[in-house]
Amino acid sequence: MSNLHGEFNQKIDFVYKVVLIGDSAVGKSQLLARFSRNEFSLDSKATIGVEFNTKTVTIDHKTIKAQIWDTAGQERYRAVTSAYYRGAVGAMLVYDMTKRKTFDHVGRWLEELRGHADKNLIIMLIGNKSDLGTLRAVPTEDAKEFAQRESLFFMETSALEATNVETAFLTILNEIYRITSKKTLIAIDEPESRGNSNLLKGTKLIVPGQEQAVGIRSMCCTSS
Repeated sequence: MSNLHGEFNQKIDFVYKVVLIGDSAVGKSQLLARFSRNEFSLDSKATIGVEFNTKTVTIDHKTIKAQIWDTAGQERYRAVTSAYYRGAVGAMLVYDMTKRKTFDHVGRWLEELRGHADKNLIIMLIGNKSDLGTLRAVPTEDAKEFAQRESLFFMETSALEATNVETAFLTILNEIYRITSKKTLIAIDEPESRGNSNLLKGTKLIVPGQEQAVGIRSMCCTSS
């Protein structure tokens, strides 16, 4: 299990860039503030352009700096798209479970993400604002079904109550570590295969879509 700790005087083994995407006002900035600083602001203002925060975690005795990027959900800021996604190894696709239209737009966000980001990106679907259960407009089953169909992890969170926020981020970081550490091992064990993607296609590193779906589905759809 991962442990959170301070960032000072530490050797960083890996830096992972994770992007937050989704409609405006779904709580992306609040999720970031809760995870990186354990803060929540009731009068949070809309994000302008791009912001990011870092959090250092320990996974398998390795020190990992998570660089979490947050962008405005408004269309007028889409010009930052390519730079925003460049280098990302994980993404959290966030909707507001009290606003159906934010969930209906998830497919469009996923299409944009897959069009600009690395194909091996680890993606988690997040239904935020679970503290407003009586106002729920998106049944958990709908989100689970979408996540399973698209081979995404899934979790419902509350940035306000800190429910599942740390768990969601640590789940995605653990999965990124699992895949990147496997990639490192293959590079060490098979140095002659470096730079030749054809030699890697049959390994567990670059997995064909169907196989990857099975691996991720087995861990998706956790809501607690």
